[in-house]
Amino acid sequence: MDNPKTVAVALTGASGMPYGLRLVECLLAAGCRVWLLYSQVAQVVARQEMDLSLPARPAEVESLLAGRFSAREGQLRVFGREEWFAPPASGSNPPDAMVVCPCSMGSLASIAAGLASNLIERAADVAIKEGRKLIIVPRETPFSVLHLENMLRLARMGVVILPANPGFYHHPRRVEDLVDFVVARILDQLAVPHELMPRWGEGTEGES
Repeated sequence: MDNPKTVAVALTGASGMPYGLRLVECLLAAGCRVWLLYSQVAQVVARQEMDLSLPARPAEVESLLAGRFSAREGQLRVFGREEWFAPPASGSNPPDAMVVCPCSMGSLASIAAGLASNLIERAADVAIKEGRKLIIVPRETPFSVLHLENMLRLARMGVVILPANPGFYHHPRRVEDLVDFVVARILDQLAVPHELMPRWGEGTEGES
């Protein structure tokens, strides 16, 4: 990929950390540049759901994940929560797209209200104002009226609301298959090629 797509990925404190890290892995494998942002609560969730300790220092997270996902030098950059001079904090150097995955209802509400109290919220605000694709992957159930109203407000701004709701028509056999279903939908929205699962109708030629 001569001019790789740059995608900011934000990990917040919702359940569903396997979705976010699998997304990072697939983006790197596809040759994209990834700017990773993560909240303090995301560190707790990663430990709880994946037995993965994300260090507090962004440089250590960058080294850990770059090695884990075999990233090329400079392909993965990790920024701190208050790193206001990071590229995604400014409209002069926004990523091509941003994904908040998983997205907590607190982060969703802050983004919908236009708050920018940390780098994740500011980067999302920049994506909206600069007309870049922003994908929100909420992981909560049931949704309250307030949650739905916040999602509707963002959808009206052009934000893609992509809940972490895996399908079953591909006959999943493992938890990883369910994770890949959602990640495949995100990659489709980003126009990033993948082979995570057969597309609808594939492999059915000649069947009656």
